[in-house]
Parts: sequence; C-alpha cells; structure tokens
Amino acid sequence: MADQVTLRVWSDYLCPWCYNAAVRLRRIEKEFQGRVALEWRSFLLRPYPDPKRTLEQFRTYTQSWTKPAADDDGGTFRVWATDEGPPSHSVPPHVVAKAAARLGRDAFDAMHERLLRAYFAENRDITKAETLLALWRDVGLPDAEFAHAGDDAILRAVIDEHNDAGRREVSGVPTVLMDGIDVPVVGAMPYETYRRWVARRLAGEI
Repeated sequence: MADQVTLRVWSDYLCPWCYNAAVRLRRIEKEFQGRVALEWRSFLLRPYPDPKRTLEQFRTYTQSWTKPAADDDGGTFRVWATDEGPPSHSVPPHVVAKAAARLGRDAFDAMHERLLRAYFAENRDITKAETLLALWRDVGLPDAEFAHAGDDAILRAVIDEHNDAGRREVSGVPTVLMDGIDVPVVGAMPYETYRRWVARRLAGEI
C-alpha cells in the first residue's frame, strides 16, 4: 500500500487533449486529498515560431477542438473566434508557468489553469507578452515577479524537461508516468480510468 502517489505529467499549453487531462487530474488530486501529487513537466509541441502560419490556417485547425470538446468531463472549448494569434510557439506559456511556480504551488496551479482556459475557452493568444501579463495579473500575482519568465534558468528548465521527455521516449502528450510504474499512460484518459489507476496503486494492487 502506498501513502502517496506522484504523477509526472508531460503536457503542452497548446494541446487540447492536455487541457482535458489537466481538468481530470486536478479533480483526482482534490478527491484524494493529499495522497496524489501532480508534477507538471514541459513538452513543446511547437518548440520554434512558425512565421508562415496564418490566422486563417489556425482558425481552420481549431475546428478540430470540437472532438475534445465532446468529452463531458474535460475543459471548455470554443473554436477560434477572435482576431488574436496565431500563437507563435509553445515556449512562452511554459516559462510564465515556471515563473509562477517560483511563488509556490498555489500560484502555479492558478496560472496553469488560467493559461489553458484563456487559450481554449476565451481564444486569447497565450504566446503574446501582453496577454501573459494580463493573465498573470488575473490570478493576483505580483507584477515584479513576471520578469522572471525571461530568466535563462527558467528557459533552461523548460528545455531540459522537454529533452528529458525525449530520453524517456515520450513522443506525445499528455503522457502520465506514475512513480514506481515503468509504463506511462499516453493520451487524455477518462476520469474514471485515471481514478482506478491511482486507487489501485494506493491500495497496493499494482
């Protein structure tokens, strides 16, 4: 029997399925009240800017969000309806989330959830500096700390986590690895699938 389960989650803020997984795993964390710890890791689906990508191409892509939106236990989605974007690349929201983590777990959790909701439900470009600062303020974090998103150490941490995923042969997101279990769970599983997996580990059945 395990006292606590740690779930290491590779995820990207531009991934709709990662949004669904985040909602479900956060619910798992709350349900098991201190017996489940989530460790969020950066995975960069778009590691570099793509200057050729147009807003119209991006709007067409977001039609695919209707599929994750059909899941009844995930996030809230809206096909892109604003003139913001297209988002440049995955790095900006990750470094901002890591800057929030410097202020504690509650600050990270608030920023993590705010980034996902802003992008998928509100159609805001979470790769723009001014949007990221606005979201930072939305969750009540001090302006002076926002500048740390530009720290070399934070950028290196994001890149190191992404590279570590490659070394572990993590090739898609979301991917969840439970401490003590060698085989990861890949893809946004239903809530009950995550719950049974965690409950079995806590009970010592796996």
